[in-house]
Amino acid sequence: MKNESNKGAVGILGLPLGFGAGQTGSELGVEAMRLSKVRGETLAQHIAALGFDVTDHGDANIVKPVYIADGDNAKYLPEMVASSQNIFASVSSVLEAGQVSVLLGGDHSVAIGTFSAVANHYHQRNEDVGLIWFDAHADINTPETSSSGNIHGMPLAILLGEGPQELVNLGGFSPKLNKKYFAHVGARDLDGGERDRIRSHGLRDQFFTMSDIDKRGMLACVEDALAIASKAPGGFAVTFDVDCIDPRFAPGSGTLVRGGATYREAHLALELIAEHGGLRSFEIVEVNPMLDQSNITVELAIELVLSALGKTII
Repeated sequence: MKNESNKGAVGILGLPLGFGAGQTGSELGVEAMRLSKVRGETLAQHIAALGFDVTDHGDANIVKPVYIADGDNAKYLPEMVASSQNIFASVSSVLEAGQVSVLLGGDHSVAIGTFSAVANHYHQRNEDVGLIWFDAHADINTPETSSSGNIHGMPLAILLGEGPQELVNLGGFSPKLNKKYFAHVGARDLDGGERDRIRSHGLRDQFFTMSDIDKRGMLACVEDALAIASKAPGGFAVTFDVDCIDPRFAPGSGTLVRGGATYREAHLALELIAEHGGLRSFEIVEVNPMLDQSNITVELAIELVLSALGKTII
């Protein structure tokens, strides 16, 4: 899908993995975001209208569990490893084609494979890549600290080199993320173990919580997050969990927490990222159509992708 005013190439990839979460349904968000029409056009058509060449690479191959996990401290680990390896390969192909990856999740465990692929792509050039993580949660648990065993609460820890070694060593190196190039925006629901881990990693000043946003505003917090992540020589990636947004505006997620970002704050954050430049990969996760109301979360997710790619009001 081409446009005469070419801004570069975008590759869309679906990641229909939902078994990393306790609530099923986020795996259905992929096709909902891909096929739903906002003002008469699909996501790919809107991206093309912004001036990008667009390729939809379909979906990564997800290896689904055939049993119900009960009491595991890292549920469905063999299937998660196999699926993450497939996600890693699919994202790598998009990046090797010279395309900015637009990744449609799935629950947030997909970040294990996606950011591992982004990190590996730049690791081969001897460059670090930064990461901005939008989320109500820290996702920094390990199997030892998780009360649920759901791996969607562990991807940040895994990318920092802690957790199941089969996932930690995906791509043959660890850690994937140099924490000095990491920033987290929107946290408001952390357990005690996560607070301890954030402090032990020295990351408190890189977590811009909803309290920080209340005090300083989204503009200042995202500008600081960009200053951190964009120092990485390879640019930066963004992973955006829709539960970062208040449930009033995004009810279609399985991990809702009151008191999140507003509709406009979310768009402002991603508009700032697009204005800054340096985005290598954008991922949006935890969109659950089974829990949505009148498709508003799906449509918001589509709009947020477009803001991250540079859509403006005028």
